[in-house]
Amino acid sequence: MSQELKPDLSHLPVALQDGVNQAFGRVFSALDSADSLASTLQRPPVSERWRQLTPEQWQGAALLLASSDYAGEELAKEPGLLPDLLDQGWLSGSLDKKAYQQWCQSYLVDDQGQAVADEAGLHRGLRRFRRAVMLRLLWRDVHQAGHPQAVWQTAAEVSQLADVTVEAALSWLEEHYAPAWGKPFARGVTPEQAESGEASPLRLVVLGMGKLGAKELNLSSDIDLIFAFAHSGVTQGGRRSFENQEYFIRLGQKLITALDQMTVDGYVFRVDMRLRPYGDAGALALGFSALQEYYQDQGRDWERYAMIKARVIAGDQEAGERLLADLRPFVYRKYLDFSAIESLRAMKAMINREVKRRGLDNNIKLGRGGIREVEFITQVFQLIRGGRDTELQERSIRRVLPVIAGLGLMPQEAADQLLKDYAFLRDLEHALQGLADRQTQVLPDDEIHQARIALRCGFSSWAELLESLQAVRDEVRQHFDAVIADPEEEDEVATDEDLSTLWTDDLDADQGAALLTDKGFQQAESSFTLLQKLRASRQVASMQKVGKERLDNLMPLLLASVTEVDNPDVTLERSLWLIEAVLRRTAYLVLLSENPGALQQLIKMCSASPWLAEQLARMPILLDELLSPDTLYSPADKQRLQDELRQHLSRIPEEDMEALMEALRYFRHANVLRVAASDIVADRHLMKVSDYLTFIAEVILEAVMHYAWNDLTRRYGRPQLTNGEPADPGFIIVGYGKLGGIELGYGSDLDLVFIHDGHSTAATDGCKELDSVTFYSRLGQRIIHFLATVTPSGQLYEVDMRLRPSGNSGLLVSNLKGFADYQQENAWTWEHQALVRARAICGDPALVERFNQLRAEILTQQRDLPQLRKDVVSMREKMRENLGSKKTGGDEVFHIKQDAGGIVDIEFIVQYCVLAFSHQHPELLEVTDNMRLLDALASTGVLPEAEAGSLQQAYLAYRKAAHHAALEKAGTSLPAAPWQSYRDEVSRIWNNFFAEA
Repeated sequence: MSQELKPDLSHLPVALQDGVNQAFGRVFSALDSADSLASTLQRPPVSERWRQLTPEQWQGAALLLASSDYAGEELAKEPGLLPDLLDQGWLSGSLDKKAYQQWCQSYLVDDQGQAVADEAGLHRGLRRFRRAVMLRLLWRDVHQAGHPQAVWQTAAEVSQLADVTVEAALSWLEEHYAPAWGKPFARGVTPEQAESGEASPLRLVVLGMGKLGAKELNLSSDIDLIFAFAHSGVTQGGRRSFENQEYFIRLGQKLITALDQMTVDGYVFRVDMRLRPYGDAGALALGFSALQEYYQDQGRDWERYAMIKARVIAGDQEAGERLLADLRPFVYRKYLDFSAIESLRAMKAMINREVKRRGLDNNIKLGRGGIREVEFITQVFQLIRGGRDTELQERSIRRVLPVIAGLGLMPQEAADQLLKDYAFLRDLEHALQGLADRQTQVLPDDEIHQARIALRCGFSSWAELLESLQAVRDEVRQHFDAVIADPEEEDEVATDEDLSTLWTDDLDADQGAALLTDKGFQQAESSFTLLQKLRASRQVASMQKVGKERLDNLMPLLLASVTEVDNPDVTLERSLWLIEAVLRRTAYLVLLSENPGALQQLIKMCSASPWLAEQLARMPILLDELLSPDTLYSPADKQRLQDELRQHLSRIPEEDMEALMEALRYFRHANVLRVAASDIVADRHLMKVSDYLTFIAEVILEAVMHYAWNDLTRRYGRPQLTNGEPADPGFIIVGYGKLGGIELGYGSDLDLVFIHDGHSTAATDGCKELDSVTFYSRLGQRIIHFLATVTPSGQLYEVDMRLRPSGNSGLLVSNLKGFADYQQENAWTWEHQALVRARAICGDPALVERFNQLRAEILTQQRDLPQLRKDVVSMREKMRENLGSKKTGGDEVFHIKQDAGGIVDIEFIVQYCVLAFSHQHPELLEVTDNMRLLDALASTGVLPEAEAGSLQQAYLAYRKAAHHAALEKAGTSLPAAPWQSYRDEVSRIWNNFFAEA
């Protein structure tokens, strides 16, 4: 028969033609027996079907045999397989999972079309299916050499093969052993409930790990599995009952055999169970609670890496997803976890030693610039930042590299290059493994095999392939070093041995103080005492070994940085606040050790402000901000803040209120930190600082209102407006005081008023109804809850609602008509003064417009000026009496806000002028901040330009001092003398207006 079939091999390299001819000969030698079997089954002769191959198909078959001995061996066992696959179209086009499932089931029936009845039939069917799929993949691989998507298609289809065969085997085994073993149920389920179907049986949860979990399996790969089950209990309905764990262990053993056992038909997949808890010594299947307890108490770093790719591949999908969600905090820390980089370095060093010991330089996975280095690069970013940047919680390297670039963690060009290099390495790996269906990553020494690999990869020669491979490995190593290199190999904060001894040696007080004095400390004795107190503290003594090593590594670096600032004593004290705060979260110690630039930024901040130092100590997660000086000293404008918050919150389900509240608090604290850094270190202008702080509050209020509205409308539907239309939302938040005046400071609370336009009697349109008053009251309460609730990250803002109609005794939320009636009929003069600085922050645009019209109507009322002056002076005197420093003009202490000639005097002058003259000059209503109001008063002639300028100068000076006093935690009572000239000028202008009153 082999003499009758003479394939043309001229398109192959000459060196390969003899080997391919021999491979064809082995296939053709099997055709006689194949034809005999076909005759018995009344099917066309297999040899005839080979003769009918087109020239292109013959060329394809030759390429297949040139690139794979395994393909030749399998065709020699089943020579009709290739014509079958060609006839049925299985060698062309892409196949989804459903097609794979149908294809697999076609192999799990007997000659009569009935489902296979015994395990031998299951084993044979799965292995024959695997043989057919492998021929499809090898055929497609060699025909798509050089195509950029081919490697990913192959990896995805091998993974689909695993998913489908594991599920098929598991389902068959469950049903096959049900009569003998029964089916497992959760503890407490009665036989009656099980028999009636009232309770559902449990299924095994099969987790695919590694490349299987990522859907990026090798062409000839082991599959790493973990078996789990949701609940303890017993099996019911069988001839014998088992505890659930024993049942699932037995079932797991049968499943492994169905996949892994070598038979005359080969195997389906080699199965590796060593990634389960306790490895080979552990139980083959564990309950969810036992798994969670293990990972929480004993999970090691390498198990975190493994869990990145964990995926439910078979069994109970829903329960498996719950398990992975519960394990996610073990894999991804909420904070930046730079400790991961230490472990990856240690693992890579161990691999490097093994490569050197075993001479594995030609291993494209473990060797220099190999597959494992690309995997480590992605895992570093995932483990360090995956808890915060949840987009990084992605199993596939192909998908996560673009995410890393998109987050700005790596240049886009570098990510693109790494992805291209990884695809090259994985394609070469497929070529090596397809040769003999063997899991190998070692380059061949044999020249014939080298020529076969070069042909399969689309190269004209082995030398050409090696040249490309070397370039790829050089690029990968370059990127690997850039990400994972030890900081000792880079520029870092210099240390000296003397400073190291301050922390590592048992110096006495005189030696320590003398050394600190030599380094520029002014209170050397107290500074040395602080260091010794920390070193001898119970917290340090109780640290685990790895944590203590991290602290010992950081402290000399920190001391070296402290000596470079002008105030090392207070800077050291403030820095130690943070160190003490993170002794139990030592990943932060690694963050600072690994990032000398971040350490220097920390010291700069602690030197500049105790408030900043306290913020960082209270929320160490903010240390992340120190990694990017570009953004640290460049606060975002409102548009950028909105975009940043939108992206941040889009990762969190809307129903997860706790996570939303924490995310909002981090957003606020991080952005306020940027503003403060810009203020102190970059000397940002005061008005810009207030703008940025106000933008942050506005963006947060928008988000809080959005989530509160969505939460309530999900439950109750939408309320009805006064015009009968559904509200969307028919509600606004009005900011008063510093928020309304765009003058927020670091510790400012939010003066808010809530206004709605709901119909007074109509109900919401949801399944559960509420009247509008109750609905909007709950909306206001929900907003306050979001803002003021104290969580582990503190509160967003303190909220003051006393400026609403009737103050604390009034409704939390007013409708617009009620607000208008109160302002026009019952409001005090001071409430109209407050309205000067009122501004709609967010909400229904139509209602905002109506509020603005109402505000204008109230403020432009013509007033009795003598009575207005009397009311303003009366309120001001009460404030001075209750809130001032109790001292007058030239005394030693000046309360910069409340004392005569201070901030409030300027604000009252402005508010009086707006109330007195806005009916003549409506342009006074266009702005709400004091600086621009003073500009408007000057341009309208209400105030002489010189006086307006004097008030602006004093106001800016006062507010700048108040800002910096907040950062210095110094309070607002300052030495009086430096402020006397400002006070005199403000008081002179005050008296011009109010002397008679």
